[in-house]
Amino acid sequence: MSEHSRASRAYPSLVAHAAFFDLDRTILSGASAHVVSRVLRETGIVTRTIPGESLMYSIFETFGENLPSMVLGRQAVLAMRGHRRDEVREAARIAAPDLVAMVQPYAQKVIDSHRAEGRSVVLATTTPRDLIEPFADLMGFDAVIATTYEVDSDGVYTGELDGTYVWSRGKRDAVRAWSQENDVDLSGSYAYSDSVFDEPLLAAVGFPHCVNPDWRLRLMAAARRWPVMHLDVPHGVAKVPVIGLEAQQLLMKFARPEVFPYARFTITGTENIPKDSAAILCGNHRSYFDIAAVSLAVAKTGRAVRFLGKKEVFDAPVIGPIATALGGIRVERGTGSDEPLRAATELINAGDLVALMPQGTIPRGHAFFDPILKGRWGAAKLAAATRAPVIPIGIWGTEKVWPRNAKLPNITNVTSPPEVIIVVGPPVHLGYTNPDADTAAIMSAISALLPPEGREYYEPTEDELRRSYPSNYAGDPNAEDERRPGTD
Repeated sequence: MSEHSRASRAYPSLVAHAAFFDLDRTILSGASAHVVSRVLRETGIVTRTIPGESLMYSIFETFGENLPSMVLGRQAVLAMRGHRRDEVREAARIAAPDLVAMVQPYAQKVIDSHRAEGRSVVLATTTPRDLIEPFADLMGFDAVIATTYEVDSDGVYTGELDGTYVWSRGKRDAVRAWSQENDVDLSGSYAYSDSVFDEPLLAAVGFPHCVNPDWRLRLMAAARRWPVMHLDVPHGVAKVPVIGLEAQQLLMKFARPEVFPYARFTITGTENIPKDSAAILCGNHRSYFDIAAVSLAVAKTGRAVRFLGKKEVFDAPVIGPIATALGGIRVERGTGSDEPLRAATELINAGDLVALMPQGTIPRGHAFFDPILKGRWGAAKLAAATRAPVIPIGIWGTEKVWPRNAKLPNITNVTSPPEVIIVVGPPVHLGYTNPDADTAAIMSAISALLPPEGREYYEPTEDELRRSYPSNYAGDPNAEDERRPGTD
């Protein structure tokens, strides 16, 4: 029992609340039975495979719960008859770390937030208790509400249930019974599930949440105005219904050079971007078109990327919501806030790619043509905090597509489009103790990826200088060389 539940017993005037989490396709990315059955076979407890088992798991993981799978699950108690409970729990203990590895990247944050607010965190699942309790212990759940198999005096399964089958209304009734026993008020409690069959439970609590909902629950959520969320992407990131891709991943499938006929692209080195692990992508900043350039490079890997962007981007009426939906991180420059770094760290810890321009903003005037790139500490601090690899990206020619003094890119130049060069380099070696030294190493690695003219001093013409300033620039051009990177 949680401390909150104990407190409510000692002081009846206190009202306890809880957060109930479904397991498969909710906090886990797929079906727990797939892992558990494999371990049961490997340990010799189960010696036969159910015909069509793999297909059943695939259908479940794609479309969610269905009646045939639940009927088979209900009959599984018979298959366990004659097996010793302690042997099954030992197999479950072996399987538990593999199940923890299946936990959705952002599930832990939701669980931790409920703990921080004093709620009991409860796993409510149809999966048999003895098969899932070791996992729940590793995750630190306060309680487990699950289907329980009956055992005899020798600790051997009898082939009968001890209580009800914890599914649909049975799950709701089990949660109600547990709540009454622990003085938990369901009207102030939360529930999370992916399945329409958990509608009775979701309707029984004050704060239902539909996580990665199947199509039937998605329709129900729309009708009842229940919030829909996905624990495999950051909060606020949109996912496309049915196909299950987040909006950026879908857009990335169309992120091809042909989409930008007003530019020619040469992209190399994308093999340096990790295929399925976290990384910090750092590029130099020459144009508003840089984000498109980096996106094209990342699109070759099929991954999504989270950009750190100025608050002005997120405040814009149309672009702002889109930037948030794509998983962007808002940066309020000049406030000294560590919130962007914390948000980026969370993304990195969840295995995401995070992209930023260490210069903070596009250099102006003669500073724009300075071959020595100056950066801020953000990337170095993020690398030191997470030890994620820093991948340098050299960007060249984007300013010819979208110069700083233009409000829009030059989309009419399709007969002789300028060349944009994007080069992705290998990870930068960092010491993680000196942000100045690490920032210099990052900027030097980026500079080394630029073409020769980008690494040599160049005296710009008046027209080139003019194009390097915003159209409404009212500052002092003589002060630009000394301006701190990332400030206006």
